[in-house]
Amino acid sequence: MVESRSVELILADEEQTLVCGKSLAAALQGEGGAIVFLTGPLGAGKTTFSRGLIQAMGHDGRVKSPTYTLVEPYEMLSPAVYHFDLYRLGDPEELEFMGIRDYFQSSVVCLVEWPEKGGALLPEPDLYLRLRPEGAGRIISLQASTKRGKCLLQRLQQDASLELMGNRTC
Repeated sequence: MVESRSVELILADEEQTLVCGKSLAAALQGEGGAIVFLTGPLGAGKTTFSRGLIQAMGHDGRVKSPTYTLVEPYEMLSPAVYHFDLYRLGDPEELEFMGIRDYFQSSVVCLVEWPEKGGALLPEPDLYLRLRPEGAGRIISLQASTKRGKCLLQRLQQDASLELMGNRTC
């Protein structure tokens, strides 16, 4: 197990949540892929964060939550991105029927909202992102659980666009 590191950012508004997603997209360049779990209550900004990341990686269309389809593929991006929303998942076994294991390859980015609904069928993420409302904004906590995740956190901490936000390293 890699030594755990975490970063906490204060995001004043939706725009800063998008910027944070864009910063993670920049950190992913050259990494090849990653598994990112996004947790938090409804309306905390999980899809907004994902939209910032996906658009920064080159998608110029609309990014919506895949609440009903479970996964939205962005295969034309490099690396490919799969955006999951497991909120409406009735049973983790449903993931087996959709071939969940085929999506999680080291060369793709998998963003998983509501990962707790997937149970043990999901692999260990590189990064855990926890969003929680705070006044008009939100607080995002990022925690690395793998060597790749730790590298991503280090790159994020060097991102000048995040310096304007309240940055606390734990």
